[in-house]
Amino acid sequence: MTPTQYIAQHISVSEKQIQNTLELLQNDCTIPFIARYRKDATGNLDEVVIEQIAQAFKAYEAIVKRKEAIVKAIESQGLLTPELNQKIVNCFEVNELEDLYLPYKKKKKTKADTARENGLEPLAKIMMAQNADNIEVIASRYLNANVPNEDDALQGARDIVAEWINENLYIRKQLRRMFQRKANITAKVVKTALEKEEAQKFKQYFDWSENLSKAASHRLLAMLRAETEGFIKLKIGVETEEALDFIKQNIIKAKNATTPHLVLAIEDSYKRLLSPAIANEVLQECKDKADTQSIQVFANNLGQLLLEPPLGEKRILALDPGFKSGCKVVCLDEKGDLLHNENIYPHAPQNDVSGAIKKIRSMVNAYKIDAISIGNGTAARETEFFIKKIPFEKPIQVFMVNESGASVYSASKIARDEFPNYDVTVRGAVSIGRRLSDPLAELVKIDPKAIGVGQYQHDVNQTQLKESLDAVVVRCVNKVGVNINTASKYLLQYVSGIGEKVAENIVHYRTENGAFTNRKELNKVTGLGKKAFQQAAAFIRIPQSEHPLDNSSVHPEAYAIVEKMAKDLKIKLPELIGNAEKIKQINLENYITPEIGLLGLQDIVKELQKPGLDPRKSAKIFEFDPSVKTIKDLKTGMVLPGIVNNITNFGCFVDIGIKESGLVHISQLKAGFVSDVNEVVKLHQHVDVKVTEVDEDRKRIQLTMVL
Repeated sequence: MTPTQYIAQHISVSEKQIQNTLELLQNDCTIPFIARYRKDATGNLDEVVIEQIAQAFKAYEAIVKRKEAIVKAIESQGLLTPELNQKIVNCFEVNELEDLYLPYKKKKKTKADTARENGLEPLAKIMMAQNADNIEVIASRYLNANVPNEDDALQGARDIVAEWINENLYIRKQLRRMFQRKANITAKVVKTALEKEEAQKFKQYFDWSENLSKAASHRLLAMLRAETEGFIKLKIGVETEEALDFIKQNIIKAKNATTPHLVLAIEDSYKRLLSPAIANEVLQECKDKADTQSIQVFANNLGQLLLEPPLGEKRILALDPGFKSGCKVVCLDEKGDLLHNENIYPHAPQNDVSGAIKKIRSMVNAYKIDAISIGNGTAARETEFFIKKIPFEKPIQVFMVNESGASVYSASKIARDEFPNYDVTVRGAVSIGRRLSDPLAELVKIDPKAIGVGQYQHDVNQTQLKESLDAVVVRCVNKVGVNINTASKYLLQYVSGIGEKVAENIVHYRTENGAFTNRKELNKVTGLGKKAFQQAAAFIRIPQSEHPLDNSSVHPEAYAIVEKMAKDLKIKLPELIGNAEKIKQINLENYITPEIGLLGLQDIVKELQKPGLDPRKSAKIFEFDPSVKTIKDLKTGMVLPGIVNNITNFGCFVDIGIKESGLVHISQLKAGFVSDVNEVVKLHQHVDVKVTEVDEDRKRIQLTMVL
């Protein structure tokens, strides 16, 4: 089976699309570049499908590598037959491949190995032949120093038969299917957990059972975590009698003196070998699926967060609120550079309201502040109320900003490199301010796992999680584009074709030579070769460039086509950009080339209409209900404004302006059935919710959007 054929079995696109995509990937083209500038080759595949093709190809290579290792291992034992080799060559199912290898796999000494050493394999073969009416008499012929009596001989023979049954390909395959369809996962509490407070969040699983294949990803991950922490014991299994009956039907061919021994061997094989192994396999399969679903939820949330509306280049005063330690205040210029920092103490125990008002007014005036950004952590609402009472000399917009991960950033090497002379409180406040002006540019500096928009992110496959989240960051950065003259090296490293080292070189070049004046100048950056330029150039923006297309997503390889369009329309290139009337007159069929087809040309025309347009919307001010400050202020039936701050498979969490977020279960998102939470809400969406239940002791709030 070729890679293309294998991938086509897993992804619903044509083999031609797969083949062309693989060729581009193997030619060191990045996924953002392929998705945006090679649409005609891929048949308009988006980044998600291209990523799936790349992952499927990695899976194909891993299977091929595993098959080679298995063939080599069996060959070294002198046991590789042409028939077995062909079976391995034709197999592309991981579990079935391991089944083929199982009889030859090196393992700890088994009961069957001991029985063979004691000369009992011929007796086991007689037992399996099922044509002996005097098996006990036959067993007496195999007695020796290690096998003193007939019972020991028969037991040894049964151990060998049990292993043969365990290695039977058909039985393993059919049992696996039975477990995949019918296995239950059962949870029972560990008695010592009943006394532990931290175990109570898993209380619903203290006595729980459900079909494993139907267990929602968040429930399965919760149960596995509870087991890891020692609060519950899990068991995976099907109806024992059904499984044993199936094995008996396939093993027992006659009824005679050997039958009772075969039944014992079957029961032993199932209980000791088959059931534990297949239960673990199927549980791992379900865990892998749960990981994938959980990671997808995290990736969706992260993508929405990174593409949050930016306020833009404004002068910002940012506050990291606090009570006893006060509020850290920083003032930033349009580029996000730190101008000033100090502390104010408007809240208890100091209650220096007048002094804090005086300082804030002074800073707003002195640094010509346009907007105020407040972190949404401890004392956030109190700080917001305080700020909104201040009579400024001009209108000042006030925003509440999600500060998740700001403390992680403030203690990171990146923050220390950016602000070596300031402590973590200043760095954290700067991050809160920069998140308002450009969330994407700031959030790329933080490990996505620390941003707090996932579910069970520490329980899923960490390699898969990192790859998925990195892909989301790359996708978002390249969707927006990057101003090469203002972007940090941390943002630049995610641009298609650049990477960490070249990003450092770009910043160094910028420092030594001043701002880039055009895209061609990228070729002067150390380490940025011809291939990297091809992959990166169109995602770079240069607003004051000498060339009018350098601040657009039009690729330099298409500049000549656009110049010809302008020439054919008898106007200069700058006059074509944004000129809807002239753009309508372009006949795309006249400009198709071997490299750029109709899909590519359609993108070019769309970009000419609104060059360099940021796909993100503008930041909007949001106000919580001023009467709700703590969970004690909540009453059932209240309708409140809120902001969606996390999305899971089972619903979404909504910030209603207090420390605790409320849960809107998936069944309460709207009237009627909802299969996907993301169909109804997006991260940081402004919503109205009704309070349906408040549990002050457990700090839990139930909400509904069905008003």
